[in-house]
Amino acid sequence: MKASLKANLLKHFIAKKEEGGFTLIELLVVIIIIGILAAIALPSFLNQANKARQSEAKTYVGSMNRGQQAYRLENPTFAPGFVELAIGIPSATTYYNYTIGASGPFGATAFADRVDTALKSYVGAAQLNSGSATTEATTIAIICESTQANVAAAAGALTNFSTSASQSATACTNGTWKKL
Repeated sequence: MKASLKANLLKHFIAKKEEGGFTLIELLVVIIIIGILAAIALPSFLNQANKARQSEAKTYVGSMNRGQQAYRLENPTFAPGFVELAIGIPSATTYYNYTIGASGPFGATAFADRVDTALKSYVGAAQLNSGSATTEATTIAIICESTQANVAAAAGALTNFSTSASQSATACTNGTWKKL
Protein backbone atom coordinates (compact mmCIF):
# COMPACT_ATOMS: atom_id res chain seq x y z
CA MET A 1 0.00 0.00 0.00
CA LYS A 2 1.09 3.44 -0.76
CA ALA A 3 1.92 5.75 2.10
CA SER A 4 -0.63 8.36 0.98
CA LEU A 5 -3.39 5.73 0.88
CA LYS A 6 -2.47 4.56 4.40
CA ALA A 7 -2.51 8.16 5.65
CA ASN A 8 -5.92 8.83 4.06
CA LEU A 9 -7.33 5.61 5.54
CA LEU A 10 -6.05 6.53 9.01
CA LYS A 11 -7.53 10.06 8.67
CA HIS A 12 -10.86 8.54 7.66
CA PHE A 13 -10.97 6.23 10.71
CA ILE A 14 -10.01 9.08 13.06
CA ALA A 15 -12.64 11.42 11.59
CA LYS A 16 -15.32 8.71 11.78
CA LYS A 17 -14.63 8.18 15.51
CA GLU A 18 -15.16 11.88 16.23
CA GLU A 19 -18.51 11.95 14.40
CA GLY A 20 -20.13 8.91 16.04
CA GLY A 21 -22.65 8.87 18.92
CA PHE A 22 -23.31 10.88 22.06
CA THR A 23 -21.21 11.16 25.12
CA LEU A 24 -22.53 9.91 28.44
CA ILE A 25 -22.71 13.48 29.76
CA GLU A 26 -24.94 14.55 26.86
CA LEU A 27 -27.31 11.64 27.50
CA LEU A 28 -27.47 12.45 31.23
CA VAL A 29 -28.30 16.11 30.53
CA VAL A 30 -31.16 15.10 28.20
CA ILE A 31 -32.55 12.63 30.76
CA ILE A 32 -32.40 15.26 33.53
CA ILE A 33 -34.21 17.83 31.37
CA ILE A 34 -36.94 15.31 30.51
CA GLY A 35 -37.29 14.45 34.21
CA ILE A 36 -37.69 18.10 35.19
CA LEU A 37 -40.33 18.67 32.51
CA ALA A 38 -42.21 15.54 33.61
CA ALA A 39 -42.15 16.68 37.25
CA ILE A 40 -43.65 20.02 36.24
CA ALA A 41 -46.38 18.55 34.01
CA LEU A 42 -47.36 15.47 36.06
CA PRO A 43 -49.46 17.23 38.76
CA SER A 44 -51.48 18.99 36.07
CA PHE A 45 -52.23 15.70 34.31
CA LEU A 46 -53.18 13.95 37.54
CA ASN A 47 -55.63 16.73 38.51
CA GLN A 48 -57.59 16.41 35.24
CA ALA A 49 -59.55 13.39 36.51
CA ASN A 50 -60.73 15.33 39.58
CA LYS A 51 -61.76 18.28 37.41
CA ALA A 52 -63.89 15.97 35.27
CA ARG A 53 -65.54 14.47 38.36
CA GLN A 54 -66.21 17.94 39.77
CA SER A 55 -67.84 19.05 36.52
CA GLU A 56 -70.53 16.42 37.17
CA ALA A 57 -71.36 18.08 40.49
CA LYS A 58 -71.41 21.58 38.96
CA THR A 59 -73.77 20.39 36.24
CA TYR A 60 -76.12 18.61 38.65
CA VAL A 61 -76.29 21.52 41.12
CA GLY A 62 -76.94 23.92 38.24
CA SER A 63 -79.70 21.62 36.98
CA MET A 64 -81.26 21.46 40.44
CA ASN A 65 -81.21 25.27 40.62
CA ARG A 66 -82.87 25.63 37.21
CA GLY A 67 -85.38 22.92 38.11
CA GLN A 68 -86.24 24.79 41.32
CA GLN A 69 -86.76 28.00 39.36
CA ALA A 70 -89.09 26.23 36.92
CA TYR A 71 -90.96 24.50 39.75
CA ARG A 72 -91.46 27.83 41.55
CA LEU A 73 -93.02 29.36 38.44
CA GLU A 74 -95.86 26.86 38.66
CA ASN A 75 -96.13 26.39 42.45
CA PRO A 76 -96.35 28.62 45.54
CA THR A 77 -93.13 27.12 47.03
CA PHE A 78 -89.89 25.60 45.87
CA ALA A 79 -89.68 21.79 45.56
CA PRO A 80 -88.88 19.99 48.83
CA GLY A 81 -87.29 16.93 47.20
CA PHE A 82 -86.16 15.09 44.08
CA VAL A 83 -89.56 13.47 43.51
CA GLU A 84 -91.33 16.84 43.27
CA LEU A 85 -88.50 18.38 41.26
CA ALA A 86 -88.65 15.51 38.74
CA ILE A 87 -85.47 16.33 36.81
CA GLY A 88 -83.95 12.84 36.74
CA ILE A 89 -80.87 13.47 38.87
CA PRO A 90 -79.80 10.59 41.12
CA SER A 91 -79.37 11.29 44.82
CA ALA A 92 -75.95 9.60 44.76
CA THR A 93 -73.25 8.82 42.22
CA THR A 94 -69.81 7.27 42.59
CA TYR A 95 -68.20 10.55 43.62
CA TYR A 96 -71.02 12.75 45.02
CA ASN A 97 -74.14 12.62 47.20
CA TYR A 98 -76.85 15.07 46.13
CA THR A 99 -79.50 16.51 48.43
CA ILE A 100 -82.09 19.23 48.34
CA GLY A 101 -81.82 21.16 51.57
CA ALA A 102 -84.20 23.65 53.07
CA SER A 103 -86.99 24.80 50.80
CA GLY A 104 -89.90 27.16 51.23
CA PRO A 105 -91.82 29.89 49.45
CA PHE A 106 -88.74 32.12 49.06
CA GLY A 107 -85.84 29.74 48.42
CA ALA A 108 -84.30 26.28 48.24
CA THR A 109 -80.79 24.88 48.54
CA ALA A 110 -79.04 22.08 46.67
CA PHE A 111 -75.95 20.24 47.89
CA ALA A 112 -73.30 18.16 46.13
CA ASP A 113 -71.28 16.61 48.93
CA ARG A 114 -68.09 14.82 47.87
CA VAL A 115 -67.61 11.12 48.60
CA ASP A 116 -63.92 11.18 47.63
CA THR A 117 -61.86 13.43 49.93
CA ALA A 118 -59.83 14.71 46.95
CA LEU A 119 -62.88 16.46 45.48
CA LYS A 120 -64.49 19.83 46.19
CA SER A 121 -68.10 20.21 47.35
CA TYR A 122 -70.76 22.44 45.82
CA VAL A 123 -73.77 24.31 47.21
CA GLY A 124 -76.48 25.88 45.11
CA ALA A 125 -79.45 28.08 45.96
CA ALA A 126 -82.49 29.28 44.07
CA GLN A 127 -84.23 32.22 45.63
CA LEU A 128 -87.24 34.43 45.04
CA ASN A 129 -86.15 38.03 44.69
CA SER A 130 -88.73 40.78 44.85
CA GLY A 131 -86.69 43.82 43.96
CA SER A 132 -87.71 47.26 45.18
CA ALA A 133 -87.83 48.77 41.68
CA THR A 134 -90.57 46.43 40.45
CA THR A 135 -93.50 44.56 41.89
CA GLU A 136 -92.69 41.45 39.86
CA ALA A 137 -90.77 38.75 41.65
CA THR A 138 -87.91 36.98 39.90
CA THR A 139 -85.91 33.91 40.83
CA ILE A 140 -82.15 34.03 41.05
CA ALA A 141 -79.66 31.20 41.46
CA ILE A 142 -76.13 30.89 42.78
CA ILE A 143 -73.56 28.07 42.89
CA CYS A 144 -70.71 28.07 45.42
CA GLU A 145 -67.61 25.86 45.23
CA SER A 146 -65.45 25.02 48.24
CA THR A 147 -62.02 26.58 47.86
CA GLN A 148 -60.34 23.40 49.13
CA ALA A 149 -60.97 19.71 48.71
CA ASN A 150 -62.50 17.62 51.51
CA VAL A 151 -64.91 20.31 52.75
CA ALA A 152 -68.45 19.15 53.46
CA ALA A 153 -71.30 20.87 51.66
CA ALA A 154 -73.40 22.79 54.19
CA ALA A 155 -75.89 25.63 54.38
CA GLY A 156 -73.12 27.73 55.99
CA ALA A 157 -71.66 28.17 52.51
CA LEU A 158 -74.36 30.76 51.79
CA THR A 159 -74.73 34.18 53.38
CA ASN A 160 -77.89 36.27 53.35
CA PHE A 161 -80.09 33.33 52.29
CA SER A 162 -83.56 32.59 53.63
CA THR A 163 -86.35 30.23 52.62
CA SER A 164 -88.97 32.30 54.44
CA ALA A 165 -88.17 35.88 53.43
CA SER A 166 -87.07 37.51 50.20
CA GLN A 167 -83.37 38.38 50.15
CA SER A 168 -81.63 40.47 47.54
CA ALA A 169 -77.95 39.55 47.83
CA THR A 170 -77.34 35.88 48.55
CA ALA A 171 -73.61 35.24 48.35
CA CYS A 172 -70.98 32.60 49.06
CA THR A 173 -69.24 32.69 52.42
CA ASN A 174 -65.88 34.41 51.96
CA GLY A 175 -62.72 32.44 52.53
CA THR A 176 -63.95 28.85 52.28
CA TRP A 177 -66.41 29.16 49.35
CA LYS A 178 -66.28 30.95 46.01
CA LYS A 179 -69.02 31.86 43.55
CA LEU A 180 -69.00 30.15 40.17
